[in-house]
Parts: sequence; C-alpha cells; structure tokens
Amino acid sequence: MLRYTLMRLGVFAGCLVVVWGLVYSGVLPRGLGDSNGMWVVLLALVVSAPISFVVLRKERDRASANVVRRVDRMKANLDANRSQEDEVVDSAEAQGRSAEGRAQSQAS
Repeated sequence: MLRYTLMRLGVFAGCLVVVWGLVYSGVLPRGLGDSNGMWVVLLALVVSAPISFVVLRKERDRASANVVRRVDRMKANLDANRSQEDEVVDSAEAQGRSAEGRAQSQAS
C-alpha cells in the first residue's frame, strides 16, 4: 500500500513539474491574480488522476489484494476470539451447574 501511495505521489509530482513549466512558459494560461499556485496544483491533480489510473493499475490491484488479505485475516482472528470466548462461557456455566448439583445432593 505504501508503494502505491509513493508511486501515486511521484506521478503527481511529475505532473506538477510539467504543468508548472507549461504555465510559466506561457503554453497554459496563468491563474487569476494570486491564484496561480492553486491553479497549477489543481491542474496537476486533474492531469495526474487519469495517468495514475492507467499507469498504476497493476500496483493498485496488488495493493487491493493485500488489503483484502489483511481484512480476511482480521475477520478470522475475530472469529477465533469469539469462539474462545464462547468456550470459556460454556465451561463456566457447566462448572456452575455441576457445583449447584453437588450442593443440592449434599443438602439432601
């Protein structure tokens, strides 16, 4: 997941440099007033999103598979913990019933 994030940031940084160069060379229009920096960042975001979608497809699928494996492992651990809790409760109830039975037989 970290690898995908770093690759995504790299694509964004590359787009940011290219867009900045195009804006300051006059190929792309400048922003209004003091908004030039925001214009460059927003344009770089818009350009980098489809590029990342296409170029990083395999890495995104790998990251997604890792997330699914982690979620499945966590679910399995939760189920195992629930079954352990159920066993403890069941054994405590059984011990309580056997102690009541012994107490009643001794009272008789």
